[in-house]
Amino acid sequence: MARHVVTDTAEHLAVGVIHGLAGLGKTFATRTCTSALATRTRATDRIEVVTIAFPARPTMRLLADLMLQTLTGTPPARRDNRFYLTAALVRELARVPRLVVVDEAQRLPEECIELLRYLHDHDDTAFGLLYVGGNGCWEVLSRQPMLRSRVWRRQNFTPMSRTEVPQVMRSYHRLYADADDDLLHYIDDRFAHGIWRNWALFSSTAYLLAKRSRRTMLDLEIIDNAFALNAGGGNAS
Repeated sequence: MARHVVTDTAEHLAVGVIHGLAGLGKTFATRTCTSALATRTRATDRIEVVTIAFPARPTMRLLADLMLQTLTGTPPARRDNRFYLTAALVRELARVPRLVVVDEAQRLPEECIELLRYLHDHDDTAFGLLYVGGNGCWEVLSRQPMLRSRVWRRQNFTPMSRTEVPQVMRSYHRLYADADDDLLHYIDDRFAHGIWRNWALFSSTAYLLAKRSRRTMLDLEIIDNAFALNAGGGNAS
């Protein structure tokens, strides 16, 4: 689904949103999909991708400044005001079609979201605009009716369901190959909660503990020790 969102947003110069709780693999999925766009076999099919992440609650001038610098590779003059920078952005975004990915989009204040909408809607510009963000991202973006009505593709990343966990994790790491469902559910219920980042943290620790004790199978001692080393006992969320 992430591939559909990224590809459709890029090819149709549309607006897309990928959002969800932290640790669910949004950034990894987006990077994987955008890399595929930029390295397509035929040069004529490749799409230029530019990824930008702004600090928390940037001003309109800072957003325009950082965006222009990222697109051109040249810092604007410090004396340039927001209106000059916006005009320069319009010229740059009209130069060649591309996909602009705004990471950590939940950090953007209303006026910066409006500036990005203005740039995307401008008659002279030609770029896809993909917002990617964690907790609160869709809530921030959807408060802007002018933006919400323009979102063509949206994907909400959610934690793995409890029933999915055993099959997925057995294919994820060899340590889980022979683990029974109850053991994997125990890890998920106590620590991972269907979140990829939590599973990655647990897996790396459990693998090291198993290796140090010369074990090839997961057991309760390894699990409880891994819990103790990660957040002190399995209360991650």
